[in-house]
Amino acid sequence: MEWLRRHRVHAALYAVVTAALALALWTQFAPKGDTVPLSVNNAGREGARAVTQVLGRHGVAVHDVGDFEAAMESLQSAPSPTLLLYDRNGFLDEPRLLSLMAAAERVVLVSPRLQTLAPLDSDIRQAGVVPDASPALDPGCSLPDAEAAGRVSGDSGFLYEGGTACYRPAGSAAGLLAVSADGRLTVLGSTSVLGNGRLDDLGHAALAIRILGSSKDLVWYLPTLEDLDTAGSPGTLDDLAPDWVRFLGPWLMMVALAAVAWRGRRLGPLVFEPLPVVVKAVETAEGRARLYHDSRALDQARDNLRAGTLVRLSGHLRLGPVATADPVIDAVARFLHRPVGRIRELVNEQPGTEARLVAWSRELDNLEKEVKSR
Repeated sequence: MEWLRRHRVHAALYAVVTAALALALWTQFAPKGDTVPLSVNNAGREGARAVTQVLGRHGVAVHDVGDFEAAMESLQSAPSPTLLLYDRNGFLDEPRLLSLMAAAERVVLVSPRLQTLAPLDSDIRQAGVVPDASPALDPGCSLPDAEAAGRVSGDSGFLYEGGTACYRPAGSAAGLLAVSADGRLTVLGSTSVLGNGRLDDLGHAALAIRILGSSKDLVWYLPTLEDLDTAGSPGTLDDLAPDWVRFLGPWLMMVALAAVAWRGRRLGPLVFEPLPVVVKAVETAEGRARLYHDSRALDQARDNLRAGTLVRLSGHLRLGPVATADPVIDAVARFLHRPVGRIRELVNEQPGTEARLVAWSRELDNLEKEVKSR
């Protein structure tokens, strides 16, 4: 004890350094989870650790399986399991999908591909994507789970039709959520409803708990590349091609070479052209228009059309080169005896599509012709 009192400063410093090293080592070597979308070990925005922990607090045992055999074993060992399947790359073939469907009491497919839905022999099928104009969707159906959850996000979601479709955009019969007639298959067209990043938005958490927590056992299966069936390898091109192709191929190659030699473009001598080269104004305008069209520069094209129209109207009405837009619009309205609000609305319009830009440019041209004809 006497030694400890004499060296207490050094002992305290040693304890602090030891604790810092232990913390650094634990941070370095502690498991950090993964970055797989909808993985129960992913704590990022696209992961699903939060929803699985919430389900665990509600008495649902979440079985995270890594391959098809483990998924089948978990399904067969549980009394009435629910299977969540997110096969975003389409690794599972038809026999394995049917086996999973037969072993599970309920199946929840998240954003399934066409090749995943087709073998299941259900009335649910793909029907496009959620429009950008529908960021939030109302249930719009009689399904108790959807009615209890309320609104959900439709961002980057997929639509499915058939069965009972919920969360339908305006004017569409397909929805973000679809349930088969027998209730065994549920299709959810959005990963953001289950993801960590937006689980607390709108009714995401409520919908996730209701569609995934109906049974005490939930098998969480995200197929990987190891689930691909590589037992049978496809035939090569030589195996698939008929016998006569081996004679036709060289003959076609010879014909192609002869055609190239016969009709091939031959470069002539260089032609010197005096500089500077005069380029017609219409060619410059068409070239610039093509550049705007290729880059979808609607705003830039609109600004150029508007500026040109105002400059020409200002010159015709003799307002001077320094006249701004408002005086020109007022002068046009007085000249044509029209409400200034309508002229200002036309000139200041912001076309949102290429078709509307073309129609708007014609309306500006008609306005300019009407002014010049009087």
